[in-house]
Amino acid sequence: MTGQAAWYDLRVRVEKASPKERAETMRASRPGHAAGRRAAGPPSCAPAPPSVQSRECGHESLPNASPAPRLGLVIDLDTCVGCHACAVACKQWNDGGHMAPLTDTDAYGAGPDGVWFNRIHSFEAGTGDSGCGSRTTNFPRSCLHCEQPACVTVCPTGASYKRAEDGIVLVNEDLCIGCKLCSWACPYGAREFDQDVGVMKKCTLCIDRIHNETLAETERVPACVMVCPTSARHFGDLADPSSAVSKLVAERGGYDLMPELGYEPTNKYLPPRPRPPWRSTSASPRTAPTTICRSTAC
Repeated sequence: MTGQAAWYDLRVRVEKASPKERAETMRASRPGHAAGRRAAGPPSCAPAPPSVQSRECGHESLPNASPAPRLGLVIDLDTCVGCHACAVACKQWNDGGHMAPLTDTDAYGAGPDGVWFNRIHSFEAGTGDSGCGSRTTNFPRSCLHCEQPACVTVCPTGASYKRAEDGIVLVNEDLCIGCKLCSWACPYGAREFDQDVGVMKKCTLCIDRIHNETLAETERVPACVMVCPTSARHFGDLADPSSAVSKLVAERGGYDLMPELGYEPTNKYLPPRPRPPWRSTSASPRTAPTTICRSTAC
């Protein structure tokens, strides 16, 4: 049997686990657990992609040790204006790149949909109680290329994997069966299902740009970084404390998104800077508040 039908021709024997076995399985499933899985003898499975140093086999394609470097993005929430230039540039480049095509459905109709590796969410932060009023925060969202990616550990075929040489998380479309387990496991909503192709897709950090020696060195950055009009997006090696992005994170108090989950995202966010107190410029008798705004949400 060949092709996709082979995935459904599985012989499975189900046995009831003992209470001790169930407890052991629950402990092993937690993020960061040292054991990871119960020992079951030498693994027997298909080889992992060449760029992966798998801990056991291609079905859990994580490198043995922390990759060096760890390439990623630093996004400045203070200077992002929500123009969507990064999203459009990402779509344009990747529609003919490593994960092409990126499907669009009813693009100019009433219910447009499609595959976007980068999405921007805008919301109001602050209430005005601190004296500086609320502000619009634009929050770009894409794959964070986690050090402990849940999307990789749940993939049943090894299609999702983390590259040992630069820490980038990718999808091998030839192995992906479109089961969507990775999208359910990712707490950041970074996975995109391409319904026309039937596989999962995601941000690649423009891997076909950043390692392309035919491009000028200044152009070997992700498309989203290249086009940002306010320089709100920065790219570099976050494993190197002396790199420009690492220094920026240290200076501005950059942080992980939802660090309590234990997935150790590579990408970092820089918080909005505090705004000065509101001052009235009208002839109104209302006086400006004297409280100094110290909230990063302002």
